Amino acid sequence: MELRSAFHRELEAIDVQVRRLFALVIEGLGGATDALLAGDRQAARDLITRDQLLDTLYVDVEKVVQRQFALQGPMATDLRFLLSVLRIVPELERSGDLAEHIAQCAVRGITSELTPRLRGLVQQMGRVGVSLWQETARVFDEREAGAAERLRELDDELDDLHVSFIAELATGKVSVPVAIELALVGRFYERLGDHAVNIAARVDYLATGGF
Repeated sequence: MELRSAFHRELEAIDVQVRRLFALVIEGLGGATDALLAGDRQAARDLITRDQLLDTLYVDVEKVVQRQFALQGPMATDLRFLLSVLRIVPELERSGDLAEHIAQCAVRGITSELTPRLRGLVQQMGRVGVSLWQETARVFDEREAGAAERLRELDDELDDLHVSFIAELATGKVSVPVAIELALVGRFYERLGDHAVNIAARVDYLATGGF
């Protein structure tokens, strides 16, 4: 009995750590957007440093989950939870890296090259991206099944903004090197949306056991 109690305490600790990873991604995305728009290189550097915490936490969570598989032989609901975590945390780690990449662009000082239209689109991509990730975190917290389709609507909005962003870059109002770098920024936001929707699909399995 004590062994099972300890096991479930470990599961609760894993759940807390995954929620912390969500918080770090959301904070990183919002902070990177703000740093890019403000040209705040120090804030961007701080975010890049903080990504190391996310990477460490990701590795720690994976190790704990793998240890539980080795020691406990989990069944049914517990097995679903551990399998879901193994699928979700890599999406969180990659998303943290994407937010870090946006922050790195802020460090390189391209803010002054943004046209008013590009600034507005970055602001909107950041806003929609943060909203999408906040909702994805809530879906995980509540184990909400069937949310992926609804979240795809926000992801579609992010995709549309990305298309508009690339179209603005194609007008030639910024230099080619800056346009190339900003095209990557737009891609980072677009990929962040994809990872959020992927996680929502994983939560379906966690909530229902279906694939």
